[in-house]
Amino acid sequence: MVDSPVTQVETSGFYRGYNRGIAVSVKLIIILLVLWAATAKDASEALLAVQAFTIEHFGAWYIGATAVFMALCLMMALYPKTAHQRLGTPTTKPEFSRFAWFSMMFGAGIGVGMLTYSTAEPLYHFGNNPDVIMGHADAFSPENVPYAYKWTLLHYGLTPWGCYAVVGLSLAYFSYRRGMPLTIRSPFSAVLGARAAKLTGAFVDTAAILATLIGIAVTIGYGVTQLAFGAHRITGWEWVIANQQPTTLALAVAVGVIILASMLSALSGLGRGIKWLSNLNMTLSWLLLLVFLVFGATLFAGEIFLEGLYQYLAALPSMSLTVWSDSTSAEGVALGNWQSSWTIFYWAWWIAFTPFVGLFLARVSRGRTIREYVVGAIILPSLMCFAWFCIIGGTALDLELSGLAQGSILEADLSAQLFATLDALFQQPWVFPMACLCVVLLLTYLITSADSAVLVVNTIVSGGVEQDHASQHIVLWSLLLGLVIITLLIAGGLDALRSVMIIGALPFSVVMFFMMLSLLVAMRRDHQDGL
Repeated sequence: MVDSPVTQVETSGFYRGYNRGIAVSVKLIIILLVLWAATAKDASEALLAVQAFTIEHFGAWYIGATAVFMALCLMMALYPKTAHQRLGTPTTKPEFSRFAWFSMMFGAGIGVGMLTYSTAEPLYHFGNNPDVIMGHADAFSPENVPYAYKWTLLHYGLTPWGCYAVVGLSLAYFSYRRGMPLTIRSPFSAVLGARAAKLTGAFVDTAAILATLIGIAVTIGYGVTQLAFGAHRITGWEWVIANQQPTTLALAVAVGVIILASMLSALSGLGRGIKWLSNLNMTLSWLLLLVFLVFGATLFAGEIFLEGLYQYLAALPSMSLTVWSDSTSAEGVALGNWQSSWTIFYWAWWIAFTPFVGLFLARVSRGRTIREYVVGAIILPSLMCFAWFCIIGGTALDLELSGLAQGSILEADLSAQLFATLDALFQQPWVFPMACLCVVLLLTYLITSADSAVLVVNTIVSGGVEQDHASQHIVLWSLLLGLVIITLLIAGGLDALRSVMIIGALPFSVVMFFMMLSLLVAMRRDHQDGL
């Protein structure tokens, strides 16, 4: 075994170039966790109780921490002394074009969620949100539309992308400016020293890998449900849907296809398969948005984009810092319950994904300035999300408000609302090609998420160094990911695994805070040293 600046890797055998202890520990923990979630009768109930406890008692921490992460990144992009610092040497050139760079970051950061929640999120808040609870608007009324979008944009705007960005920025800074391995433990080594970092680094890296695998497993597990609805809409195959829900066989087949494709993509490398797929799904995304712009509620979408964006930016400070804790009135209780169920839950969900997405953002951002990084990792993704919600979700809302949908979209399963929108918007034979476009786009987003996750896991286990014999490990991690998803789908353990992910977000939010402080300390020292 040989020491790198912050990690230890094997010099021979199957794990040559990798940290065997971390790799074996993760595999054992994943297998035991899956077996427990799949077999224990009370696993879901117990985990849900712990999840509810963390959200209830640490809600103020989640709200305050995420606001600080967002504010720090934006200030660093505005402050001239930090904005023009390059993630690398002054002569380092970016590895990817801006389009490919943004496509990969957006696909890893949100991707598949846009197809599911572009309609579901605004439709839900159209019926209930804090402004409805406080009496500022009536549920399901036209005047509630801007408020519905204000809260929708909060959950998909600057704050969550700021969580991703602060982790990616810290990792990229220490890796490309300090020459340290691209792993979660590197910021600890820079501040605590190599010896202390080795004591905590194994735990931090192991937690990051577990969070990555569990988070992606949950995302794909829910994503294949929408994929099955889309496949049934296209093919009409009876074995895909039974009792208005996807069959186990359909879900297993979908997972198998996604894992095989993601494995081949990861094996081809970041500059080939992942880059090509990311460019493809970004192109298809713009195509879908263009179709909805032409045939959807274009004027309505434009109005709610401007009004919703204004409402969001105007209320962002208060929404980012307000904690509803009044339990003495019915309104206070309702506001607290809504915030726990939505905003705080979302912040925990986004934080749970930061190890994976943050490291991936860092991996593809070498050579970018900090200002360019913040624009590409926070501003543009937020605007892209806004466009999705306003154009596609706005069309669904307009169809319901005008009576054309007759409740078919609101009453549809969350995973089927996009396809219900297509049915209400288009007539035959145009529904079929549009459904095909959505299915292909959903498939590419799922594959991109999976192959990016496998690449990130392999990077962490190797101590941030790309190995020339990574193929066998990529195959192994891909198969393990597929096994986790299929087992939990069959056993019905996805809710239990999702609870594990949310619970794990609490300690990792502390890790994120330390990474942020480490970044500030390192930048100050480098500035004092004239670097």
